[in-house]
Amino acid sequence: MRRRQIVTIARFTALEAVRTRLPWLFVVVMVLIFGSAYFIQQLAITESARLQSAFFAAATRFVAVFVLCLHILTSMVREFNDKGLELTLSFDLRRSHYILGRLAGFMLLALLVAVLATLPQFMFAPAPAALQWGLSLALELAIMAALSLFCIITFTQLIPAASFVFGFYLLARALTAIRLMSDTPLVGGGTPSHQVISWLVDALALVLPALDGFAPSAWLADSAAGWAALGANAMQASIYIVLLSAAAMFDFYRRNL
Repeated sequence: MRRRQIVTIARFTALEAVRTRLPWLFVVVMVLIFGSAYFIQQLAITESARLQSAFFAAATRFVAVFVLCLHILTSMVREFNDKGLELTLSFDLRRSHYILGRLAGFMLLALLVAVLATLPQFMFAPAPAALQWGLSLALELAIMAALSLFCIITFTQLIPAASFVFGFYLLARALTAIRLMSDTPLVGGGTPSHQVISWLVDALALVLPALDGFAPSAWLADSAAGWAALGANAMQASIYIVLLSAAAMFDFYRRNL
């Protein structure tokens, strides 16, 4: 019975995305990105195919994260405002099962977006590289889906939640480069302020996921990274999804509805 409730919530979550034409919106945006990538290829003097593949992969990855997270946030805000959450919880349904059902539906949506984003990559890269890139993108989208659900449960407002989600994503993507720059500064390497900043960056690196290792464009432009790198991504994604889901449940249980 409980499992059927989770499956039902997940099903209606996925149906909501289909009825709001989210997949079609993502396809249209990908067509625009493909046109931009073709234009960049024509401008390139050397390695035009490699540049086109790298640009298309990077832009598609960013748009996939943006579209998925924004849909999750707006879907939950709409349910809060329409009192659909109170109606759902008025039935014999645990709050944890509601979170699990919602998360399962958003994970299914993340997989669908990853599949749509991966299919065009087979035109630019070998099949193993495109497959590994797509699986890694699905893991990245799963992390962002869990983060979006946690943020909207915590903040309940669209603007603060969206700001935190996209700030988190940009920081996690750039943290490795920031860490390298903090370890090898051009000037002021021995100052106390530099030491404090270096410790802060190292602390953030321990907390945030290394999203720059998920679905990098180099896997398509250069060569596949191998299944070991994909396994590391899967382990990291599993840890963060479990932690974010537990945090969302904890915050949801302490709220008065």
